[in-house]
Amino acid sequence: MGAAAWAYLARVVEGPHRELNALLGEVGPEEAAERIRARRGLPPGLARATEARHAEDRAAADLESAAATGFRLVTPEDPEWPVAAVQAFARGGARAPAPHALWVRGAPLAGLLGEAVGVVGTRAASGYGLRLAAEISAGLAGAGVTVLSGGALGVDAQAHRAALAAGGRTVVIAAAGPGVTYPPAHHRLFREVAESGAVVTEYPPGTRPARHRFLTRNRLIAGLGGALVLVEAGWRSGARNTVHWAGRLGRPVGAVPGPVGAAGATGCHAAIREGEATLVTGARDVLGLLRPVGAVHEDAQLELDWAPDPVQALPREELRIYDATPPRGPGARVREIAAEAGVPPGLTAQLLTALETKALVRREGARWRRCVGAATGRGGGAGKKISRD
Repeated sequence: MGAAAWAYLARVVEGPHRELNALLGEVGPEEAAERIRARRGLPPGLARATEARHAEDRAAADLESAAATGFRLVTPEDPEWPVAAVQAFARGGARAPAPHALWVRGAPLAGLLGEAVGVVGTRAASGYGLRLAAEISAGLAGAGVTVLSGGALGVDAQAHRAALAAGGRTVVIAAAGPGVTYPPAHHRLFREVAESGAVVTEYPPGTRPARHRFLTRNRLIAGLGGALVLVEAGWRSGARNTVHWAGRLGRPVGAVPGPVGAAGATGCHAAIREGEATLVTGARDVLGLLRPVGAVHEDAQLELDWAPDPVQALPREELRIYDATPPRGPGARVREIAAEAGVPPGLTAQLLTALETKALVRREGARWRRCVGAATGRGGGAGKKISRD
């Protein structure tokens, strides 16, 4: 009876409903279903929301149809119900009610959503947007984070595919019911996602996608993940709606900046400018939003990518001598360099020798000068053995 009651409730109400959630907490699914059928003891809002479908009991057929396409109905009574993730909806108030049941194809939800991030963006993604979506999603998957997205064209599909290619897990939050793949071209992608991750929807079997269902679906992407990243979005992109949901639910949001003036970057730039999102440029930045402060060294990759050049790495005294050594012309004697740097001549001679071993200065007779291009490791004898006169 329990599964049948939940299946009835999953169809009788279009999407989530705050008053239904409250009634379920008071009397449970069987009594809630019976009250809706009998039209008794219902709060006004729930009575209106169920008026059109209360006599339409397709529970048995829906459970059978879902099973035929690999879906199961997951409810708060099941061990895999993602309790911690769903708790976020309590912060959203009446405007962001929690799901009361989910149709799932794939792995158990609780394990998938223990650490997850929503990755969203425009369907009309540019090459830049697709590249960043792939890099971020692969990086998150490599760090053991589940990638959530909506299964749409553009950024969504790229996020799912990159997570799979990295050997990670990803979840499609769909705006259509079991048995309906949208977009139809992603039938194979959804099947591959379900092999290690899951396809999830609030809508009963056979439900077709519609604009309002996409908007409602966006709240699930925002709420079921521990953070959200907006990769590329126009000014009126539906992905920005997901950002609004995340803010309402108290989830941290990151946005990737794009080229100034690019239409596909305006949504990201607006989210950053208006304080809805933090600027992020890669998976490590996103992990910094998701994990506790101090758990992620967000600048570590930058330190590798932009390591100090040989001159920037010099100790202070050696840098003074390097700066005082002429880069061109016949060079300068030790005493001249010492006077320019304000360092005793004896120490200057020692430091010049140290710089010579690093291929940063060259001695020509009694004079010294810098090696051209030494700061970047190009030309001027950088990296070469320098003979002494």
